[in-house]
This record gives sequence, structure tokens and C-alpha cells, in this order.
Amino acid sequence: MVFSAEELSQMLGSYFWPFVRIAALLMAMPVFSSTFVPVRVRLMLALGLTIIIAPVIPVVPLTDALSVEGVILILQQVLVGIVMGTIFHLVFAAFTIGGQIIAMQMGLGFSTMVDPINGAQVPVLSMFYVLLVTLFFFVLDGHLTLIGVLADSFTSMPISMHGVDRETFWQLTSWGSEMFIGSILISLPAVTALLLVNMSLGVIGRAAPQLNIFAVGFSVTIAAGFYVILVSLPVVLVQFENISFDAFGVVKEMVHLK
Repeated sequence: MVFSAEELSQMLGSYFWPFVRIAALLMAMPVFSSTFVPVRVRLMLALGLTIIIAPVIPVVPLTDALSVEGVILILQQVLVGIVMGTIFHLVFAAFTIGGQIIAMQMGLGFSTMVDPINGAQVPVLSMFYVLLVTLFFFVLDGHLTLIGVLADSFTSMPISMHGVDRETFWQLTSWGSEMFIGSILISLPAVTALLLVNMSLGVIGRAAPQLNIFAVGFSVTIAAGFYVILVSLPVVLVQFENISFDAFGVVKEMVHLK
């Protein structure tokens, strides 16, 4: 079996260009982009998805990867993958910020640990919410849905010189506000309850000045905070479903999927 240089270039290109977009998505996608997932595992996942998706892609351009057009094409595919993954990074960041707000109100802001997803020091309570929504993400098949949207994006947004534009970046920037709105909705029950607890402790302190309100209030605030977190756990699942549903809608709109 003999292949010409053009046929060999076309064969390699039909797998290389999809691989760039898929690898960029895994690089920016929550959980898979974290530091505890080895680079080799991400590479093997990208190769496996490429082998599955590449044969069903309708059109693949015949462009030399080392040419100027090839470099621009690579950048476009990287941007498409990163934009799709960043949307869901913001979803996870909403729960991280919500956990930070609750931890500060409870007095646990000093208790921190390394978040493997973001690679930064966050309160332990934020790590609890991150692990919780990570389980929700896999239980609800969010990773499979995102991979399905990625496969469909090769049809709605083919591999070409025109991919991510100014409107796409504006949509990504606008979605950033949803991160703060979601964090407020997540932390609102606990913050409201802790505000009432602090007001009650203030009244008790005024009524009984001889009582060491700081020693009593610290333990009461932490206990009340954990109780509110336990009671509001079902609400966290609902909030994650709502935010994830909106995130998938934004991703589909960015890649022109109906």
C-alpha cells in the first residue's frame, strides 16, 4: 500500500486538527485539568476521543500545520476548546466563592488547604463544596454531555480560519457575572442564618455583660453554620443543576448549536 505525500498529509490532518480542539478542552475542563490528573492521562484521553470523533467529522481543511494559516488554525481550535472548558470552570468557581463566603461568616476563613482544581489556597469549606459538585458533575453525566457538545461542535463550528470571534469573548465575559450570582445564591441561606445568630449573640451580650460572648459566640456560630450547611445540601444540588443547565446553553450558543 503506497500513500502520496498529499494523501498522508490529509490523513494526519483529519486527526490532528480535531485533536487540538479536544486537547484544549481537556486542558481547561474542570476536574480533568486539575493537577492530580497526570498529563499522560489527559493526552491518552485526548487521543482516544480523537480516534472516536475524527472519522465522523464532515470536513477537515488541507492546511500545512507549519504554515501561517496552520498556526492561525491551531490557535482557533485551542481557543474554541479553552472557551468551552472555561465556562464550566466558572461554574465550579461559583461554589468555591460561595464556600469562602460561608467560611468567613462562620469564622473558618483561617482553615485553608490547596484546591487541586484551581491550584490555590482555599478554605476547607470551599473544598467540601468543590468535591460535592464534582460528584454531582459525574453523577449527572456532565462530562459525557460536554463531550457530546464537543463532538457536535465540529459540525456546527467546523475547523476553519473563523472560529472564536469578538462576540464569543463577550459572551464569556458576561457569563462571568453568573459566577458571582451563583455564589451569592449558594451562600445566602447560611449567611442569613449566621446573621441572625450574630444579632442574637449581640442582644445576649447587651443583656448579660458578664457573659464572655466571644468565647461562647465562636462555638455557637460554627455549630449553627454546620447545621445550616447540612440542611441546605439539597439546595446545592438544585443550584448546581440550574447553573450547569445555563452553562450548557451558553456553550451551545457559542458553538452555534441549537
